[in-house]
Amino acid sequence: MVDDHGVVRDLKRSDLARLTGCNLETIRYYEGVGLMPDPPRSPAGHRRYGPTHVERLGFIIRARELGFTMEEIRGLLSMVDRGSHTCAEVEKRGRHHLEVVRTKIMDLQNIEAVLAETIAKCSGSDSPECPLLTVLSDGTVGETD
Repeated sequence: MVDDHGVVRDLKRSDLARLTGCNLETIRYYEGVGLMPDPPRSPAGHRRYGPTHVERLGFIIRARELGFTMEEIRGLLSMVDRGSHTCAEVEKRGRHHLEVVRTKIMDLQNIEAVLAETIAKCSGSDSPECPLLTVLSDGTVGETD
């Protein structure tokens, strides 16, 4: 698994999962959609992963943690794989993703405000009348009584 020089070699998929903290099924999925390259096989036919697989899976995991979509990750990996990318190209994709994240944050802040306002109107009584259900039923978001 780890040789005398600290290099990861000849990992099974379960070893790769344990090393990276990634679920086995997720690794299979990434392989199936082409984000992870097919690993070489041992003479017995077992998949064997090496340092490049560990590095690539780490890249994918970190990109997912930052909210990149699968297609965005595919695009970034394509740039890396062809080796002719520029920082300007990567920055452009990063800036676009940042704008998407900022839009999502604003949307979530609006949702939070509507929920807080609506829930504040709830009496908490045993009555079946509930402002939250009214908002969900007829869309009277932000209207006052």
